[in-house]
Amino acid sequence: MCETRKRKPRADAARNRDLLIEAAKGVLGQGGPNASLEAVARRAGVGIGTLYRHFPNREELFHAVFRREMEQLADLAEGLDGTNDPVAALRGWLHANVAMVETKRGMLGALSMVMTEDAKQTYAELSARITGSVNALIAKGQQAGLLRDGVTAEDLLQAMYALCYAREPGPDWRAQVLRLLDIFVDGLRA
Repeated sequence: MCETRKRKPRADAARNRDLLIEAAKGVLGQGGPNASLEAVARRAGVGIGTLYRHFPNREELFHAVFRREMEQLADLAEGLDGTNDPVAALRGWLHANVAMVETKRGMLGALSMVMTEDAKQTYAELSARITGSVNALIAKGQQAGLLRDGVTAEDLLQAMYALCYAREPGPDWRAQVLRLLDIFVDGLRA
């Protein structure tokens, strides 16, 4: 019986996939879910055929971009554990979240309509990593007397998303949201 092994992608294929995901972050962030996939390929410096070899449809590209950003946020949250200033660390992490929301506003609705069970499982695992790390950071701040009791990672995320979606997109959207978020974080101090 012959066993089939999944081969590791060639280095250039892996590089092209990474380039496409990074390009898609920018193009989809500016143009929303209906942005041109040709523009994504152009920005990545590859042909449209290469894009479709990696991502047979727009939804798979959306999922790859969203997953990459969720992984980056989870890694960032886990890396905050050793910080001496939990309030500043939370503020920085929330600011990174705002940057992700800014580029994904239009994509989130499209993503939710085509969410597969595998994707739901992946996002649930990444969300659990994020929540656990942020709750640990909050607990550290509470034990140090820097943050008020009763605050959870879920509270922070709900407030951040509410602030993000309460503002209409525009040239000063990010500055307005970050200002409101800073006021919110300052209100969490003990």
